[in-house]
Amino acid sequence: MRSSKLGYLTKEGFKSIMTHGFMSFASVTIIVACLVIMGSFTLIAVNIDSLLDELESENIVVAYVEETFPEEEARALQPQIEYLANVRSCEFVPKAQAYEEFVSQHEGQASFADLPVEVVRDRYIIYLEDISLMGQTQEQLENIIGIARVRADMKVAQGFVSVRNMISAISLILVVVLVVVSVFIMSNTVKLATLSRKDEIAIMKMVGASNWFIRFPFVVEGLVLGMFGGMLAFLLEWVIYDVVANKIMTGLLGGLIALIPFASLSAMVFLAYVGVGLAVGVFGSSIAIRNYLQV
Repeated sequence: MRSSKLGYLTKEGFKSIMTHGFMSFASVTIIVACLVIMGSFTLIAVNIDSLLDELESENIVVAYVEETFPEEEARALQPQIEYLANVRSCEFVPKAQAYEEFVSQHEGQASFADLPVEVVRDRYIIYLEDISLMGQTQEQLENIIGIARVRADMKVAQGFVSVRNMISAISLILVVVLVVVSVFIMSNTVKLATLSRKDEIAIMKMVGASNWFIRFPFVVEGLVLGMFGGMLAFLLEWVIYDVVANKIMTGLLGGLIALIPFASLSAMVFLAYVGVGLAVGVFGSSIAIRNYLQV
């Protein structure tokens, strides 16, 4: 008996979608529009964060070894450097190699033509895990016996950190605002659809129908519309992302930045869109009929 009742209520939910076709279309359209706007801002933030990570990986620290240390002792410092928590990896550059690189970079400049190799030191090129901790890592490197000087571009690192924090804050604020606006718009859209059925709800209450019995078809309707809206938003977002990505990659910025392929984000985006669509659809439908159940 319970299964037949559940089947009947589910059928009524689907039937209501078709009966109120225009409002169903409006609800799905609002869900799609809001999800695409929120998703677009989020994908922009994800790509900017990825770009900053790539730029951060190129921001290195150079540690110069004491002149009095022979090459063997200089190489022996590597385990101490790699042991530091914020060091991702390091590369030893002997003075001969550093000298050749320096001369090749300043080829044609007479002032460096007769530069003796002795003035160049052995060094370590160090890649960090988190550039926001560059100052702390610099102090730790300077405390290692055998390291004479550490060159760290603190201003550049602080610039990257500031940009990352600003973008993260702006993205979070935009997403929160859009979520609130989306829920408000979608719940009011569902309320408009429910308004035309307030007499039907009142009659069902008067004949003794429980709140659960009345609410369930609306929940099914919201669930279906939310899921459908989430799937449509996902497909539309994929098309928009690919079009914009192709424009960027074939334009002037193509050689400067690399966008994350949508395929690598598709599973996460699909789950997020469908999940948010379902949650908003069910929540909006439940809230919309709450006042009408108090008859």
